[in-house]
Amino acid sequence: MQEDRQDIEEGVADVTFKRIRGDIIAGILPPSRKLKLDQLKARYGASVSTLREILNRLASESLVVAEGQRGFEVAPATPANLREVADLRLLLESHALRLSLSAGDLDWEGRVVAAQHKLSVVETQLLNGDMDRTLQWVRYDFAFHNALISACGSQTLLALHAAVFDRFIRYHLLAASFRGAAVMDDHRALFELAMRRDVEPCVIMLSSHIKAGVDHVLASGRI
Repeated sequence: MQEDRQDIEEGVADVTFKRIRGDIIAGILPPSRKLKLDQLKARYGASVSTLREILNRLASESLVVAEGQRGFEVAPATPANLREVADLRLLLESHALRLSLSAGDLDWEGRVVAAQHKLSVVETQLLNGDMDRTLQWVRYDFAFHNALISACGSQTLLALHAAVFDRFIRYHLLAASFRGAAVMDDHRALFELAMRRDVEPCVIMLSSHIKAGVDHVLASGRI
């Protein structure tokens, strides 16, 4: 019975962690919001001790700031931090992309083709004015970039990239706007270069793609 209860508690903690993390990335819990434990308990239905553990985990991902005796708050969003996160994403993704394009097999190609198709469909819907697809676009955007680097051979690298990608996409969600046809063109170019295994031009395209994303967020005036 004790082991069953522990399993249930761990399951609740994992679900609550994902919910809070997702709400931070989506901007539902906005930058610099004070995270009061009693309010979080009422909202997410987890114990105070569980919430403390979750907030400490999120602090290790730089999504939450621990303020010592003053508690916790959502990490602020600043131009300097956006550029720092973008640089880290580019470092990790460029390395993983080089490895993946060198090692990718037919299964890898299939993953990339499928991910690019789904992303293209959603981006077309966004361009046609269906802004309700934004969160779906976020998922497919990550799935496409993740597919491109999925043959890198390192689960540690993939996990680090996923965590940094979430911090980067948080800024796009805070900007609350889609970059338009230009981002769709970027993804098509990345796809075609990857399929040709044209490594360095693909990495250069990735760098331009990430920089354009940073410029778009800053131009929104919301950061």
